[in-house]
Amino acid sequence: MPKSDGPAHFHLFLLRNFLDPDHCARLTAELDSAPTTRAPVYLEGVEGTIHETVRKTASLHPARNTVRKIKRRLSSQKSALDEHFGTSLKDCERPQFLRYETGDFFVRHQDGNTDQLDFDHLRARRVSIVVFLNDSFSGGSLTFYDRRKKYGLAGETGLLVAFKADTVHEVLPVTSGKRFTIISWFR
Repeated sequence: MPKSDGPAHFHLFLLRNFLDPDHCARLTAELDSAPTTRAPVYLEGVEGTIHETVRKTASLHPARNTVRKIKRRLSSQKSALDEHFGTSLKDCERPQFLRYETGDFFVRHQDGNTDQLDFDHLRARRVSIVVFLNDSFSGGSLTFYDRRKKYGLAGETGLLVAFKADTVHEVLPVTSGKRFTIISWFR
């Protein structure tokens, strides 16, 4: 599959320094000591939400105040996202905080905005958000696909990436270090 010019082809919204490096470092330190659970994945027709052959990563649970601040910060991008995607988005879901360690991954998938999903909360998603909190890891690129092209985006501290929720994408396995991200969706 040929590589593409990526951001333009996949209509990515990229905002560098969405969070400054100091903020990212403080947040990463908080997350590294936060309570942890295995990250869920919703599969049509399959019971349970932990499927480590599909998605292997940890969900981190920081202080409520941290979650509120990040949600407010993400919500402040609504107008820019409306303009970029030519739509009128409603609101932002509660952000999730993830840590991918060596060997962790998430196979090709879509986050929402497709009739193929059994779950209403997924079907309502229109724009996906990923915020990279660090770049001190190897592997773990956020890779986008369509029928003709593929584009791998390496993490950059403080980078916010937004894309249409029906875009096929994956997180390739982390080969060393820890990859910290925030994810959310606009409906």
